[in-house]
Amino acid sequence: MAIPQYEIRAARGTVSESRILANTKFAARAARLKTAFLCHSHNDQDLVSAMQDFLWRNGWKIYVDWQDTTMPDQPNRETAEKIQGKIRDNDWFLFLATANSMASRWCPWEIGYADAAKGKNAVIVIPTRDAIGSHGNEYVELYRRIDQAPDGRIVEFTQGFRHTYQSLNTL
Repeated sequence: MAIPQYEIRAARGTVSESRILANTKFAARAARLKTAFLCHSHNDQDLVSAMQDFLWRNGWKIYVDWQDTTMPDQPNRETAEKIQGKIRDNDWFLFLATANSMASRWCPWEIGYADAAKGKNAVIVIPTRDAIGSHGNEYVELYRRIDQAPDGRIVEFTQGFRHTYQSLNTL
C-alpha cells in the first residue's frame, strides 16, 4: 500500500534548532541519527521537504541535493561525482517514488549506483500514490520499503510483499 502524497504533505513539521545543529554527517551520527541520501525529482520539492521533516522527527538526517550549496548550478560531471560521494557517505539510500521521479533520467542512475555501491539492503523505496495512481511498485520486489502499515502507521517493510515491518526509528 503506497503512502498517499497528501498525507506526506500534511505531516510536514517545522525545522528545529537541533536539526540545524546536526547539519553534518558527523553531527548527525553523534546525535545517533541515521543518515540517508534522498533520491527524488526536483519537481517534487514540497513533497521532499515534507518527507524530510517526517523522517527527521523519526531519527533520520536526510541529505537533499538541491539544499547543498556546493552543487553546481547546472548538472554536469562534477554533479554526478558529488552525488556518488553523498550516496556512499550516508548510511542509507532512500528513493521517493512519484510520477516525476519515475520519469526522471537521474533517479534510475542514482538507484543503480546505490545498489552497486551500498548493496540492496541499504536501498529503501518510498512508494507513493496520488490521483494518477501508485508509484514505485517496480522497485518493491527488489528493495526494502517505507510504507503505510494496515493500521495507518508509516513503517519500514522488508524486501518484497511480506508484511513484516518495524518502526522507522529502530532501523
